[in-house]
Amino acid sequence: MSFVAAFLPVLVYIFVVFELDSFSFLSVKKLFLLVGCGMLAALFCYGLFWVLDFFVPVKVSDFLYPLLEELIKPLPLLILARKKKIVFFIDSVICGAAVGGGFAILENIFYLVLGEPLALGTVLFRSLEVSLIHMGCTALMSASFMFVVRLEERFKAKLPVKKADIAMAVLLSLAPPIIHACHNALHFNPVIQFAFVFAVMAGLLVWTYQYDGDMIHRWLDRGLDKQVSLLQAIKEGHLGDTKTGEFLMSVKETFPPEVFFDIICYVQLNIELSVAAKSRFMMREAGLDIPLDPEQKETYLAQYKEFMILEKQLDKVARMTIAPVVKFYPADRKALDDLLAECKAS
Repeated sequence: MSFVAAFLPVLVYIFVVFELDSFSFLSVKKLFLLVGCGMLAALFCYGLFWVLDFFVPVKVSDFLYPLLEELIKPLPLLILARKKKIVFFIDSVICGAAVGGGFAILENIFYLVLGEPLALGTVLFRSLEVSLIHMGCTALMSASFMFVVRLEERFKAKLPVKKADIAMAVLLSLAPPIIHACHNALHFNPVIQFAFVFAVMAGLLVWTYQYDGDMIHRWLDRGLDKQVSLLQAIKEGHLGDTKTGEFLMSVKETFPPEVFFDIICYVQLNIELSVAAKSRFMMREAGLDIPLDPEQKETYLAQYKEFMILEKQLDKVARMTIAPVVKFYPADRKALDDLLAECKAS
């Protein structure tokens, strides 16, 4: 029963946040793989700290070990963020919670096997607190990776970068080791300490969920409206009627006519594929999972093939010039990948 108590808080937390994420691109399989990654990180840290114990004083280890843990645990999340496999902020929180939860599970098992026997209530209480610390801190680190990747995308696309976003990325990166170190080194009344940890992690979840909801709204609604308007302007030959169209017309004289024609075709295909991918995403979330007919599948695959051919034909200068217009954020890329996978499925 004590071992069930070690697992229970992690399973409950993952279930709750997964149910909250109505726009999730994640799967249960991926979550449990991340839990496994967290357990491997805990095993590595256990071996590392066993060696360091021979050289590092206890007072120093209270601050050093949490820092090392918060650098080691998020490595799988950094890979996912770089490969744009984590799409929304709420996804980053769920992934971080899964990795931190796996770490907490193995740490709790170590305490049960190697430590002194404890009452069931004590085991459950300690398991819950440790799980919240590890899941919350790793979720913060994962969210910071999302900020960094997003800032990098905006920089590459020559879009303005807000100082507030940079400050938030730094804050989210520094907060986990500081919170974890304070938790290990500063010992308060267990009930007060648990209440503080629970309040911080609950606040993080609420803030991220609200921020994520606003971001999803901008991605689906505002972004989609702009894309549809630009697509209509291109098809009707009134490119200058939109701000994006004005930008494209401003660079028209920079390129030969045939190259500019390819640019317009490239932009149009980008918008058509993006609109189609977002529309399919919205239909699935609304519970309208209507299969695509064979003609639609062939059309989308042909458009994507032509899009890739044009991308290779355009030189680096042309691609850099229109980078603010033709951009696939992580959510766009994942939605497009899902659409293409659906089209290729028999």
